[in-house]
Amino acid sequence: MMTEYANTRYTNEYIEGENIMVNDELIMTQEGLDNLKKRLEYLKTVKRYEVAARIKTAREYGDLSENAEYDEAKSEQGFVEGEISELEAKIKKVKVIDAADIHTDDVGVGSIVKVKDLEFDDVEEYKIVGSAESDILSGKLSNESPVGRGLLGAKVGDTVTIPVPDGEVRYEILEIRR
Repeated sequence: MMTEYANTRYTNEYIEGENIMVNDELIMTQEGLDNLKKRLEYLKTVKRYEVAARIKTAREYGDLSENAEYDEAKSEQGFVEGEISELEAKIKKVKVIDAADIHTDDVGVGSIVKVKDLEFDDVEEYKIVGSAESDILSGKLSNESPVGRGLLGAKVGDTVTIPVPDGEVRYEILEIRR
C-alpha cells in the first residue's frame, strides 16, 4: 500500500508523542559517542601538548609583543581548549540510542533508510542520527535537518514531500533497516 503525505507534523522536539530533547539531551548512536570520546582523548593527550610545545618554542624567540608564532600558537591553544570544553559538555548530555530500540516499521533515529528521489530518479541511503554526529558526506543525516525531520515516521512504500530551502523534495521510502 502506497501512502502519500506531506511530512510536516514532526518537530525537533516531539516525534510520535516522544520528547527527544528531554533536559537538553543529545541523541546519539554508540558509534557517535565513541567518536566524540576518541576526539576528546586526542585533543587532551596529543594536540594540547603539541600546542604547548609550539608556545614554548615561540617564547624562546624573544619579544612576545611582536612574535607572530607565539600569537598563532596561543590562538590555537584557545581553539583547542574551547573544543575540549565543548566536547566534554556534549558527552555529559548524550543519550545513546539502544540498538534494540531501533525498529524497522518506520523511520526513526538510528534507522538506515533507502529512498528514491522522485524528481531525479536517484536512489540514496541515509542513516538518521542525532545532530551532533551528522555528516552528509558519509550519509549520516541529522534528525533535525529538514530532510531528516521529514523522513521521521515514514514507512516503506510511503511517498513523502518535504519542504526544503529550495522548494520541496519527494522521496519514496524503499527500505528501512538497522
